[in-house]
Amino acid sequence: MLPRVVPDRSVRSARSVRATVAADAALADAWRALWVSRLLVWASAIAAVLIFGLSDRAGDFDPAGLTVPFGATGDVLAAPLGRWDSVWFLAIAQDGYDDGARTAFFPLYPLLVRIAGAPFGSGLIGGALLSTALLGAALVLLHRLVALDHDRAVARNAVLVTALFPMSFFFSAVYSESLFLSVSIGALYAARRERWAWAGLLGLLAATTRSAGVLLLVPLAMIYLWDVGRPSLRARRPLRPDVLWLALVPVGLGLYCALLALDGHDALAPFRAQEVWFRSFAGPFVGAWDGLVAAWQGARQLLSGSREPILFTAWGGDPFLGARHNIELFAWLVLALVATTGVLRRLPAAYGAYVVAALALPLSYPVAPQPLMSLPRFVAVLFPLAIWLSLWMTGRALRERLVLAAFAVALAVYSGIFATWHWVA
Repeated sequence: MLPRVVPDRSVRSARSVRATVAADAALADAWRALWVSRLLVWASAIAAVLIFGLSDRAGDFDPAGLTVPFGATGDVLAAPLGRWDSVWFLAIAQDGYDDGARTAFFPLYPLLVRIAGAPFGSGLIGGALLSTALLGAALVLLHRLVALDHDRAVARNAVLVTALFPMSFFFSAVYSESLFLSVSIGALYAARRERWAWAGLLGLLAATTRSAGVLLLVPLAMIYLWDVGRPSLRARRPLRPDVLWLALVPVGLGLYCALLALDGHDALAPFRAQEVWFRSFAGPFVGAWDGLVAAWQGARQLLSGSREPILFTAWGGDPFLGARHNIELFAWLVLALVATTGVLRRLPAAYGAYVVAALALPLSYPVAPQPLMSLPRFVAVLFPLAIWLSLWMTGRALRERLVLAAFAVALAVYSGIFATWHWVA
């Protein structure tokens, strides 16, 4: 039997130094991206409210005034924090669930909002601080995940494009995006380091944050079986007892359904609630075709210069407004598909499989009036897309400047639209 080789003190010291340097780099790059992007969001949102005011229908979307509790000046300062779905999260944090539309919002985030808001007496403040802190944690984890395969420049750019992504204002608002981003990155990072208990636990948390969390089982299983190599039955690693940790991921979804049942609600309400939001199964990826049809008809409507006849009849409001939304959403789909192709070509197979599975969910359950509704927000948390974009631009100064500048401008514009109670994504 060969003796066990123990690294000498100098080798252990070198490893410790490298780990410390990597940790410091992740914290420094994440902190810079965090404060720069949040300052941009805050300044743009407040400026938009002061210049343009709020939508005339703002009160219709928040009849209880959950997002405007601070008076005139305070509400302007809080403008980037709570709009649209924030009302649902705040209502759940305050009053719990009913059998209606609320059950579409999974419980972990509103529970944390309730806890975080208790010291301040405000779910809005507590939720915004929680989301911002979780964004910081997600950026650090993303940096460390990328650093497993690439140098610091790639990791730094991945963090920057995530923080400056045009929809990243959701990451510091009372939305579950930053929580989902942090636990999903954390799950894959734990898997890459063979920490299967942590991977399963974080996957469970993701599955209690949103329905797409259960899809993390796909990349986690692939990493378990093939590390980061290409899947091959001949190269598959044998199963070990620690594979059972991965069973925690679907348990998260089951826990939510069980808790609803124990509280006297319909255990399947989270799935039935999708009908309230006009989502229904149309077939695998059929939503992409529906989105193309909606965008095409929208373009025809705008080019006609007339609101009559309405060419995309599923939209119930102003046909010009619907046309602009559907064209914009289809453009987002095209960009997402380009980035997904890049992920499939250049990143580990597990990362590509996760992106495809995650896109399959909204693209198979389109919304009739707006088939690609919320797609940009769903794309924002698909971190492999950010990793691919970072690889594509790093080392090419012009690409870096153009991408980061375009993202910053778009983030400022979308933050203003969001803060003034106009629909985004």
